[in-house]
Amino acid sequence: MSQASPTIRQRRLAAELQRLREVAGFAREEVAERLEWHATKVWRLENARSNVTIGDLRHLLDLYEVNGTHREALIALSRQARQKGWWTEYRDVFTGSYNDLEAQSSTLRNYEPLLVPGLLQTEAYARAVIRAAPVMDPKEVKRRIEARMARQRLLVQETTGPQLWVVIDEAAIRRPVGGAKVMREQLQRLIELEDESRITIQIIQNAVGAHPGLTGPFVILDFPNPDFFAPVVFLELAPDGMYLEETEQIMRYTLMFDHLRASALGPAESVKFMKAVQECLGGDD
Repeated sequence: MSQASPTIRQRRLAAELQRLREVAGFAREEVAERLEWHATKVWRLENARSNVTIGDLRHLLDLYEVNGTHREALIALSRQARQKGWWTEYRDVFTGSYNDLEAQSSTLRNYEPLLVPGLLQTEAYARAVIRAAPVMDPKEVKRRIEARMARQRLLVQETTGPQLWVVIDEAAIRRPVGGAKVMREQLQRLIELEDESRITIQIIQNAVGAHPGLTGPFVILDFPNPDFFAPVVFLELAPDGMYLEETEQIMRYTLMFDHLRASALGPAESVKFMKAVQECLGGDD
């Protein structure tokens, strides 16, 4: 059986252990010798190839002379890294690390030009989107729908769920995915979600013309502890997407999102606009 990919918490902890070792001035071989470990163990811990036990972590932090709140935060991070996320149940349909990142985030800023974001889709809308993929087995369709609905539990976590700010292109809310009935229900869902304090939805109209988002969809993810979790930009590219982590890249996409939300209708105006589109769909299928 292949080993499961390390979570974002495991990778961040591993990177911090490498940084601390380098600051302390130790080579990996020297750390292994001092702690009487196998020669490759430090390398495996620093590359997230092995889980860091609390005991091993304490030994490393003692050697690197890490104390106080930083030490406590690393021990807490180690405990959290061993917890299984909800998405592990759906490893047969999820690939990559995005769901792990999303679950740990404190803020999500999402631009979508073609579709309603997955976190906000109704089951019927999601089914229509997933079925549109070529040669999709009915069992896999069902499994992917279940996974997408499970993913949406993130939005109902009262204390730990992220703030979600979404800018959606007008084309996405006018495209009759699944037919008029499905689209009316989807628009109603978006209208009702605007009342949620943690969710902001804005529509950018076709009349705006050219804008920075024409290059494609993206998500900017921010995390509660920036010392261990730096912001990440996720680009929705096939098959597993692309992650950008350089400071300059984060700044560029942050500026892009700021321009998009400035060009979009405000939240209240966006609700009125979606209601108008909903009325245009009529009441018959």
